[in-house]
Amino acid sequence: MDNWRKSTYSGEGDGNECVEIANSPTHVAVRDSKAPHRATLTFPSTAFSAFVENLKRR
Repeated sequence: MDNWRKSTYSGEGDGNECVEIANSPTHVAVRDSKAPHRATLTFPSTAFSAFVENLKRR
């Protein structure tokens, strides 16, 4: 996956440190923006969507 992106809320004032995500048709990968060449976590798209929706409700 090479379409990595991070939140528009991540900026210079925040130290520019956050997670980045990349989508494929069936999965979402997550990595640390400070260490992009290290390990990534990969989730099925449906599971990641459910996770994000749960976060929005809190």
